Amino acid sequence: MGLLTQLVTLPLAPVRGVAWVMDRVLEAAEDEYYDPAPVRRQLADLERQLEAGEIDEETFDRLEDELLDRLEEIQVHAQGGAS
Repeated sequence: MGLLTQLVTLPLAPVRGVAWVMDRVLEAAEDEYYDPAPVRRQLADLERQLEAGEIDEETFDRLEDELLDRLEEIQVHAQGGAS
């Protein structure tokens, strides 16, 4: 029956192929979105900017809060939960 099923559904093969590719693209995008390394680099760069006097304390606090919220979102995702 497996061979017969494959022959009957052969016209749907391109659709299955496109769906598979879309799944891989979505997976890669999620991996990139939920990678904490760029956020940590941004935090380090933000601190460097503050120490160099390129930004003021208020701007630093606002941007740091946003980045820390992003890290928290990444941790929740990594644990399989939803916020």
